[in-house]
Amino acid sequence: MVEAVQSAGVVVTGAGGGIGAALARRFAAEGARVVVNDLDAGKAEAVAAEIGGIAVPGDASAVVAEARDALGGTVDVYCANAGVAFAGERPGEPLDEKAWETSWDVNVMAHVRAANALLPAWLERGSGRFVSTVSAAGLLTMIGAAPYAVTKHGAYAFAEYLSLTYRHRGIKVHAICPQGVRTDMLDATGSAGDLVLKPTAIAPQDVADALFKGMEEDRFLILPHPEVAAFYTARAAETDRWLAGMNHIQRKWEETR
Repeated sequence: MVEAVQSAGVVVTGAGGGIGAALARRFAAEGARVVVNDLDAGKAEAVAAEIGGIAVPGDASAVVAEARDALGGTVDVYCANAGVAFAGERPGEPLDEKAWETSWDVNVMAHVRAANALLPAWLERGSGRFVSTVSAAGLLTMIGAAPYAVTKHGAYAFAEYLSLTYRHRGIKVHAICPQGVRTDMLDATGSAGDLVLKPTAIAPQDVADALFKGMEEDRFLILPHPEVAAFYTARAAETDRWLAGMNHIQRKWEETR
């Protein structure tokens, strides 16, 4: 158990299902007061009712003020979990600019806006915890999903920036980078997800467990799939070999389409 979580005010965005719901359940089970945020009000309310939390539906980019009020004035832990992914593009076809715009807004800028709203109070009191649900795609990449892969790199870079800039002032940051997780988002990745992610997909609860272990050990990088560490090392140390391997997967995917 992470002692600092007991009675903490926690916000989880995108918590109507999947990883977000698993995080909300785990924080509540550990004694936290949890705000459940989701665009789908019905889903947010259902999870909140299940865990004894507070539903604050709506856009994740603008939830901090209302969530703070709901928690009595203080947010201790913010889980920037809401994210979007679009099914694989066809090689050679123009990329949908709307997909890029939405991906940047949800996967990156929502994190930036939340941090801007939270940091003044956190820095004043000398504590706060920012949890970013990134993806292994933010460390590596994902075939057939350029907006997702690129913006998840951005989400990871922003989490790194927060950690290196504010850790000496009491701000703790965690970046969760799983591969496949059995959620609706995985189903939406189509044949690329079927090929790359589904064979080793884990349950959302496994991601929550990995986060809590990482918080206990005070680690920034949370890898629910431990093998991602080796892939990340290979990407940096043998970049061309790693790219050739990814290109092999790309060609294998193209053969199935």
